[in-house]
This record gives sequence, C-alpha cells and structure tokens, in this order.
Amino acid sequence: MDFFKRSDCLDYTVLRQLSHILPNWELSWDFENNKFEIEEDSYAEKLNDLINELDKIKPSRRYHNNEDFLAEYVQRTLNWGIEKVGNRWINEDYHGILEQGGFGDRDEENLVKAAAGRIHLAKKKGQNHFDEMEEGHQKMLAYVLAIILYHRTYK
Repeated sequence: MDFFKRSDCLDYTVLRQLSHILPNWELSWDFENNKFEIEEDSYAEKLNDLINELDKIKPSRRYHNNEDFLAEYVQRTLNWGIEKVGNRWINEDYHGILEQGGFGDRDEENLVKAAAGRIHLAKKKGQNHFDEMEEGHQKMLAYVLAIILYHRTYK
C-alpha cells in the first residue's frame, strides 16, 4: 500500500479512464485505515483489493513474459496483424493489445503478475512510490491497473 499511498496522480492516470463506468474517479486517502476511502460509484474498494493482492504476488523475473502471453492471445484469436520485433509488439497500441489480451487471461493472472513486476522493477530502480516512477513506466503501470479493474468490473 505504501507504493500507492496518498498518490497525487494514481486516480487521474488509472481511474479517470474508467469514469464512464464509475463516475467518482477521484480518490481520498483514509488515514485511519491506511487505504483509499471507499465511496459510492468509485473504484476505491476494488483498487484497495487489487493493491493488497499485488502485495502478495511474487513478481516474475521478466514481467514482459506475462504481457507477451496476452499479446500472443490477441495474435492467435483476433488476427490483428501484430508482431513482435525485438522486445516490442508493433502494429497496434500496446495498451489496446493488453486490454484485449485480458479477455483470455483467467482471473487476470498475467496482468496482475505484469503489474507486480513493474512495481518491483520501479522499486529496484529506487522509485519507491507511484508518483516517483519514470513517466513512461508509470503510464504503462496505470494502463495495466486500469485494464485489471475494467475486466473485474462485472465479476
């Protein structure tokens, strides 16, 4: 929870893009319970649960393998014409690939492992809070978290 605690931009980067589903996307910090305050029409409770889940995950040595699993699912089932060149998937937006790949990811297992891996790498680089992350990696972690929450919306 400390990695996300009292973040200035977590709600903006993760939850705002889901505001068409639950409109209350701004987070408030609950100091007494050390978590985001649960509010009506908000993802705060699901986000708290996801953060607690991430804390228990042992990240993969290479979180890109988890993301590759999702991209390979898209490649096999949707015929988008994506391909991997070096370490990158090309011909579609990467976050779109991950979102669609999430439909083939039972219980968002690969998405959660990818998020945990991105957090682990940030900490390893001395970025001990979401707001301290390098911008590109922060955006990708935000997309992965939003995709997980999106896929869990109706469960």
